[in-house]
Amino acid sequence: MVHRGFADGPGEVLDVLGRDRTRRVVWFTVWSAGLATLASVALGLPAAYVLHRLRFPGRDLVRALLLVPFVLPTVVVGVAFRLLVRDTPLDGSPIAIVAGLVFFNVAVVIRAVGAAWESLDPRPGEAAAALGATPAQVLRTVTLPALRPAIVSAASVVFLFCATSYGVVLTLGGLRYSSVETEIYLLTTQLLDLPAAAALSIVQLLAITALIVLAGRLRSVPDPTVARRTARARRPRGVDTVPVVVTLLALALVAAPLLTLLTGSLREDGTWTLANFRRLSTTGDGSALLVPATDALTTSLRTAVDATWMSLLLGGLIAVVVSRRSLSAGERRLRGTLDAFFMLPLGVSAVTLGFGFLLTLDTSSPLLVPIAQALVALPLVVRTLVPVLQGVDDRQRQAAASLGAGPLRAFWTVDVPAVRRPLLAAAGFAFAVSLGEFGATSFLARDEHPTLPVVIFQLIGRPGSDNFGMALAASVVLAAATALVVLVVDRVGGRSFGVL
Repeated sequence: MVHRGFADGPGEVLDVLGRDRTRRVVWFTVWSAGLATLASVALGLPAAYVLHRLRFPGRDLVRALLLVPFVLPTVVVGVAFRLLVRDTPLDGSPIAIVAGLVFFNVAVVIRAVGAAWESLDPRPGEAAAALGATPAQVLRTVTLPALRPAIVSAASVVFLFCATSYGVVLTLGGLRYSSVETEIYLLTTQLLDLPAAAALSIVQLLAITALIVLAGRLRSVPDPTVARRTARARRPRGVDTVPVVVTLLALALVAAPLLTLLTGSLREDGTWTLANFRRLSTTGDGSALLVPATDALTTSLRTAVDATWMSLLLGGLIAVVVSRRSLSAGERRLRGTLDAFFMLPLGVSAVTLGFGFLLTLDTSSPLLVPIAQALVALPLVVRTLVPVLQGVDDRQRQAAASLGAGPLRAFWTVDVPAVRRPLLAAAGFAFAVSLGEFGATSFLARDEHPTLPVVIFQLIGRPGSDNFGMALAASVVLAAATALVVLVVDRVGGRSFGVL
């Protein structure tokens, strides 16, 4: 991409940035991502408090429901909101796009801030209350400053995800409201302007890198109130009315598009039917597809299996290398650099990654899509395994070695038992991410072997109610599969899900 972007010197990049449409696209990306981030934090903070500091029947179920949207494929989220706002003033509006982004990212705030809230030492707040501070004053002067690193971290990740959202913007905004992601797609697939797309990708990469560095500095504030003594969850009281109401609003935001998607897939001509699901074994009205959606589901499952073992193999090796104790400052810097390098796919959008593969490699290879999806899932695998391996006491390895065990035997007897459950969680993450990946796959999937997210996007772009009904049914199948995988992972892997 760097070569394509600067093939004719920096003038090409400056020319792309000087276009009126590029400025509009960048402005839309920034303000929509900023507004969605503010809304996600406004909904997520009260919900994090209710779900992590209060105790009530059904709390675990509500947690699970509010976490499901984050793992749904972006194209499914776009289709759900498109059906929800159809024939309303919000249809095709930027507000629908922002709502879809909030739906997708509020779970990030709930999970990240909620975990930090659970570990807060309650004594500073209790001391402030004993001195006459009201609950609002305790929140403003004690709790929120202590949560600042977690809030900044969650907000920066949400802004990153919103700014690089592809499926939501493409399905809800089309070409009328384009973000940087969809503009790269348009320049590549429609206008065939590869230098301009490369230039825009470079600018996006630099902006995302700057955002990650800035967020890292903002949240690198020591927090002396964490991890000393945690408070038990208590039953709701009168002062909890506002956060409980906000949590119910967040739950309604999550439930409304999902229920609309489910009911829409089961109705046709005003009656309940499974016709849309039966049509998944066909190519749609007017041969809208080259292959049936059921074949695309098979391709998605097979690709997800390949992407999972690839990401586990590479991610496991990386985790072992970067988690070992460094013997010198130079070795520590080298391990840190290696760790940061393999986190790049988390900061680089999937569209940019797919575009880079398109420019660099032979797109006829059947392994290209699983390789790209494995790289998208790689950071989640590494971030799941590294903390666990770092927590293994190195003296256990030394004891095994002193008893005659070689490096491989020591690893098998000491490290493998500790990492078994997190490894299952990492496998689930990788499988779910691959199953719903759309950004890179939309560039690389071959027409005769599309994945299910690609087929869904193709169906909503074809005329006819039968094709749209098939898109709804396929979205339900894909959403159910990814949600089931991640809910099982949350149960098996426990707190490992907190890496998200």
